[in-house]
Amino acid sequence: MSTSAFVLPVSLALHLLTSASPAPQNTATAPSQDPAPKSAATASVKAAPPAVSKLSAAQQATAAKLVGPALAEGHAYARLAELTDGVGPRLSGSESAEAAVQWALRSFQADGVKAWKEPVKVPRWVRGEEHGEILSSERTRGLPLALLALGGSAPTPPEGITAEVVEVNSLEELAALGDKVKGRIVLFNHTMSEAADYGRFAGMRSRGPAAAAKQGAVAALVRSLATASLRTPHTGATRFDEGGPRLPAAAVSVEDALTLHRMLQGGTVKVRLVLGCSDLPEADSSNVVAEVRGREKPDEVVLLGAHLDSWDVGTGAHDDGAGVVMVMEAARLIAKLPQAPRRTVRVVLFMNEENGLRGGRAYAEAHAKELSKHVAAVEMDAGGGRPLGVSLHAGPGGEALMRPWLAPLEGLGAARFLVGHATGADLSPMEPAHVPFVGVRVDSSRYFDVHHSMADTLDKVDPQDLSRSTAAVTWMAYALAEAPGTLVRPTAPESDEPPPAKK
Repeated sequence: MSTSAFVLPVSLALHLLTSASPAPQNTATAPSQDPAPKSAATASVKAAPPAVSKLSAAQQATAAKLVGPALAEGHAYARLAELTDGVGPRLSGSESAEAAVQWALRSFQADGVKAWKEPVKVPRWVRGEEHGEILSSERTRGLPLALLALGGSAPTPPEGITAEVVEVNSLEELAALGDKVKGRIVLFNHTMSEAADYGRFAGMRSRGPAAAAKQGAVAALVRSLATASLRTPHTGATRFDEGGPRLPAAAVSVEDALTLHRMLQGGTVKVRLVLGCSDLPEADSSNVVAEVRGREKPDEVVLLGAHLDSWDVGTGAHDDGAGVVMVMEAARLIAKLPQAPRRTVRVVLFMNEENGLRGGRAYAEAHAKELSKHVAAVEMDAGGGRPLGVSLHAGPGGEALMRPWLAPLEGLGAARFLVGHATGADLSPMEPAHVPFVGVRVDSSRYFDVHHSMADTLDKVDPQDLSRSTAAVTWMAYALAEAPGTLVRPTAPESDEPPPAKK
C-alpha cells in the first residue's frame, strides 16, 4: 500500500517536535481517556512542574532523528496495513498467527534489527457455527440475535439449546439467585457507556459463565463490553475452572441485550442458541523477540512489549496491531542511529495475550535470571490513539529522573506525568521481579467502540494519531535506555487488584 496519503509533511513534523505542549486536559470532563482507571483520580494529570529541557545539544539532535521520522515517514501505518490487511486476524494457534510470526521476523530483518523466536505452547480454540434467536411467544414475534461465542466457550449440542432466560446485573445478583438459574440461560446485563466502565463490568464476561455453570445454568449470554454499537457483538475470553463445569457462552450486541431486558419485564422469554465451538490440542507457537544491543550496558534491558495475536474477528488493528507497529518502529528508528543507546532496547511481540497469556508467562519464565537487569518495561496495548502522557510504577525519584527527557514530547501533547496504571497483561508475570513499568498512555476514549469486534479494522486507526504515539514510544524507549541513571525498582505490585488488562 502506498503511504503517501498518510505521511505528515516534514514541516508539520518539525512543528510538532518543537511546538509547545497543549494544556493538560481536565479529566473530570473526559474520564474515559484511560482504558480502565480505578477511579476518576487515576486518570488525572499529576500536579508537577512542566517538562524543562535539560538535554544536551546532542541529545536534542537525537530526539529530532527519532521523533521527526516517526511523524513524517508514515512507516508505522504502512506496516499496520501489512499486518491487518495482509495477515488478517491472528487468534493464537491458528495458521494466521504463525503467518504473523513469520511476517514479524521478515520485517525486523528488513529493518536491520536482530530478531528470533522463543517457543510458546498455546491453546487452540475454534469458533465454528454460531447463531441464536429469541423464540416467538403470545407477546412477541421471534427475533434473531447478533452474537459471537466467547473464547473458551463450550459448544451446544448440534440441535442447540432452548431455555428460558434469567437476567442478572452482577455476579452477586447471580449468586443470590442460587438454584433458580438451574436449567436456564443467564443473561449478564450491565450499563457500560464509557471506557472507564470496562474494569467494572469485565468480570461478568470473564467469570460469569463459569459461575452460572456451577449453579446449573445451561448457557450464558453476556452484553457486549462496548462504548458504541450498531448491533455489533464484541467477543472476549471467558474462563472455566480446570475440571469444573463448562457451558456455551456468547456475547450479544448491546441492542439485543436491551431487547431481552425489555421483553423480560413482560414475562417469560425463551432463547435458542447454537454454538459449534471446539477445543483442539494445544499448538506450538512463538513470541518474537528483537533487540538493539546497548553500547555500554548491554545486559541492562529496556523492554517494549505488544501482543501479536488478536481475536478471530476483525483484523486486530487497534488490538493490538497498533501497539505491535509502534514498538517495531521504535526498534527500527533506534537501530538507525549512528550510536546505540547505553542499554539494550528489546522488543517482545507476545503470543496468546487474548485467550491465555501464555506468551507473557513464557517470557518471564525463560528470562527469569535476567529480569533483575530489566530496568524498565513498557507495554503498548490500548489502541492507536494520540499520546496523552507518561505514567510510572517505580520506586522513589522516578519522575525527577525522567522529567527532563519529556521535553521532546511537548509538541505531541504528551510531556506530562499521569496518575494511573503503567503495567499491562503481558508484563504482569514480571511483577514478582519488581521490574519498573512505564506507561506511554494513549487516548483510548473510543477504543471500546471496536474492541474485540468485526469493526476493529485498519480504517478505524487515524494515521496521524498513530504516528504521534509511535514517536512518543520511540523517544521514551531511547530515554530509558540512554539516561545516566535507572528507575528505582518498586517494592510492591502496582495494586492488590489484577492489572488493567483489556481481556
